[in-house]
Amino acid sequence: MPADSDLPALPRTWRPLGPRIAGGVAGGALLGVTALLWVGLDQDVRDSVTPFQRGTVIAMFLLGFSCLYALARSRVVAHPDGLQVVNGYRRHDYVWAEIVAVRLNPGAPWVTLDLADGTTASVMAVQSSDGPRAKQAVRQLRALVDRAHAPGD
Repeated sequence: MPADSDLPALPRTWRPLGPRIAGGVAGGALLGVTALLWVGLDQDVRDSVTPFQRGTVIAMFLLGFSCLYALARSRVVAHPDGLQVVNGYRRHDYVWAEIVAVRLNPGAPWVTLDLADGTTASVMAVQSSDGPRAKQAVRQLRALVDRAHAPGD
């Protein structure tokens, strides 16, 4: 049985720290560099840029920002009845009975869930690059899975 200190109060949300910081910094840098490049161009060069070219630059900026935002919005939420996993723009809900194990293998970028049907599911919200935060999250998730599978529950 897990130690009581590893059991978090529910609902509990885990989010990646590193990707959220990197997404914010990279998004700000992308916006800043684009703005500085535009301001740094001569007026005659700016006048020669067609609306299609401007639209292409804006579309590329939005595509890059949407990728960074998808990484930063990843999360896993533990509820009394199961886990809600959000990876990018996809959401998956698992009841506790579906989750067999929580793993963070050496060298793996993020946590994986072993599921009862023999498949695995990635949990991008708990990233190994977060170090001690990730290890604590894995302990807490394992404790919740162990509690859900304990006899009498």
